[in-house]
Amino acid sequence: MIGLNGIVKYFHRGSVNEVFALDNIDLQIEEGDFVTVIGSNGAGKSTLLNCIAGGFFPDSGKILINSQDVTAWPEYKRAKLISRVFQDPLLGTCPSATIEQNMALASLRGKKRGLARGVKSRDRDRFREELKQLGLGLDKRLLDKVGLLSGGQRQALTMLMATMLRPDVLLLDEHIAALDPKTANQILLLTQEIVKQSKLTTLMITHNMKHAISFGNRLIMLHQGGILLDLKGEEKKNLTVKDLLAQFYKTQGEELALDSLLLN
Repeated sequence: MIGLNGIVKYFHRGSVNEVFALDNIDLQIEEGDFVTVIGSNGAGKSTLLNCIAGGFFPDSGKILINSQDVTAWPEYKRAKLISRVFQDPLLGTCPSATIEQNMALASLRGKKRGLARGVKSRDRDRFREELKQLGLGLDKRLLDKVGLLSGGQRQALTMLMATMLRPDVLLLDEHIAALDPKTANQILLLTQEIVKQSKLTTLMITHNMKHAISFGNRLIMLHQGGILLDLKGEEKKNLTVKDLLAQFYKTQGEELALDSLLLN
């Protein structure tokens, strides 16, 4: 479902501030894989997702989504294949629009839009049924503006909107990092349920090793723009945080003590 072949990305190339962000990444992700992505700050995690989503183009290499070469596609064109949920609950929705208006926009992702009524009666019935799945009472608040929702409610709505039209790929860019622990756990469980029900091919960036081990069927660790570890199946299932750190030490010969977030 996702093929990355020789992906290289620099920032500020040729200047004193040059950063080598992605170092010849080769990665093949099968349909239905739920991949957790970890790594220290600056390892290339968000850069990797941005390259897949079309936020910027790689300096070299090829990107395939569902066998289509999307390397030169702009972000808006990739939107028909890819959905993304960001770390900030304020992103991904329009705060001045109502819940039903936001959902109506999400239902048109990747489609041509014309001049017509934005929300139809049949849409409202469908939106209510979909919102009931969240168990947050939002099905009774269709006319409330999204800006009135809490961070957790908004992120739950964003997750639902991102998957209303089943995407080929779902990208989760530290989508619980800005939430309190209780709400973050609720959103993680919702994420797991949505991904499982729809059999979505998913990449989830996290700084939490426990989450990286507990969720998904595959774990990738990035370091200095390269893939340091790629674990799946029984190898991942039997992992502990201690084992994961030990594998990092063995592979790289250095410690992660300076990145306290990875020890959560």
